[in-house]
Amino acid sequence: MGKQVNLYSFPSVDTLATALRSYLISCQEAGLERHGVFKVGVSGGSLPKTLAQALLAPAKDESDKVKWESWEIFFADERAVPLNHEDSNYALLKKELLDKLPQGTPQPTVHTIDESVLDDTQELADRYEQTLVRSFASRDSVKLPIFDLLLLGCGPDGHTCSLFPGHELLRETEAWVSPIEDSPKPPPRRITLTLPVVTHAVRVAFVATGSGKKEIMKDIFEEGKGLPCALVNEATGERCSWFVDNAAVEGVSYPKRPFSL
Repeated sequence: MGKQVNLYSFPSVDTLATALRSYLISCQEAGLERHGVFKVGVSGGSLPKTLAQALLAPAKDESDKVKWESWEIFFADERAVPLNHEDSNYALLKKELLDKLPQGTPQPTVHTIDESVLDDTQELADRYEQTLVRSFASRDSVKLPIFDLLLLGCGPDGHTCSLFPGHELLRETEAWVSPIEDSPKPPPRRITLTLPVVTHAVRVAFVATGSGKKEIMKDIFEEGKGLPCALVNEATGERCSWFVDNAAVEGVSYPKRPFSL
């Protein structure tokens, strides 16, 4: 796979958040240079809280500025629930980050699911895929959307987005967005970006913290085991960076490297 995945380990979530901000600003600037906008996909779980810690800190100088008006935010996966439901990834991001943006801050563009079709996950996925088509392929036909950055979490079973170990969805090659009716983790009905879309991003960043992650981190980095997170690592190589605290990688032999841009 060429160069290896970057595993950045930090003594605390505070130091992790500071580095994550630098990384995000770097990805933002690269996106703006590439096409005048920053297209980022985010997942749920504990990620929005860490993201808020990174992004709500005041800018140190002009080069450290979050240019919210240029951000186009998509969801790497979403639950088939109303947008104000506690299980909604949008609701979580709104509560942890979007609602806390200082007054007068330009707002990012946020692409949510279509609540009018929650009863039909295939239609929900199709409509979200159309949202991606309008954003990524409006001028020319593209085989896959290329996100500037995907910000992902890692479940204790090695799942990411709503791509679960051993699930048939891991073999999907045509769709950009797929429905899932039988998620092993509740709620069961969701939509998710497919593996080819995830692995075609310019950059992929995982955030994983806490000692509860150390066993699965060993599996992902030392054995792979076909786990969704390991499949992303294998397909993306150096385009993939993990931001973890020391507790999450205790006992993991894979080489950690000092964070640098």
